[in-house]
Amino acid sequence: MSMNCIAIDDEPLALELIRNYLQRSQKCHLVQTFTNAVKAKEYLDAVTDIHLIFLDIQMPDITGINLYNSLKIKPMVIFTTAFSEHAVAGFELDAIDYILKPFSYPRFERALTKAEEYLKFQQGKIPGHGDAIFVKSDYKIIRILFSEIVYIESVDDYVKIFRQHEKPVLTLMSMKAILPKLPPAEFARIHRRYIVSTHKITHFATKKIMLETLELPVGEKFADQVKLLWE
Repeated sequence: MSMNCIAIDDEPLALELIRNYLQRSQKCHLVQTFTNAVKAKEYLDAVTDIHLIFLDIQMPDITGINLYNSLKIKPMVIFTTAFSEHAVAGFELDAIDYILKPFSYPRFERALTKAEEYLKFQQGKIPGHGDAIFVKSDYKIIRILFSEIVYIESVDDYVKIFRQHEKPVLTLMSMKAILPKLPPAEFARIHRRYIVSTHKITHFATKKIMLETLELPVGEKFADQVKLLWE
């Protein structure tokens, strides 16, 4: 699947680099480039078929942050900038990625792949959600492989996703909302506060489940459901 994208940067050399990288990748069709952010906004307000924007943050007419905030329809965005202090501001807009200039082709390709996978996920073109879930956390979109997940815990209005060898991810979502996004053959709800990866279970007991060195309780409401896991 090819995406339609535009690139906005006041530096022509930066736009030329993006053009060259996109020709190498062939994952995205570059429809337009703009050195003038105001003209880019006018263009984006008039079209509906742009999937992705490569957007510089520090520009003379209007910042990339303000430009993106002003759009009526917001495509996916990958921020490109030489100013690392803008990273957090970029992520506040749920950016697909943030790449620091000068960036290499492999780094650019990783960002582009994330955009491609997220678009497929949005359009339902990954059967059964594929091998990963996408969540919003720390003002960016994160792809989490199902195979990485050990368990998920409900924390007030959030869920905390615990992964092997990685930091937990906190996202604004309920247990009721996240459960249908997980493959039912690989995950089970064992408690009002916990969902576990069935592949990570090492021991069963009447009222508890062991995940490697971690012990989690089994809720009374879910006891019969948990029994089915080993029958």
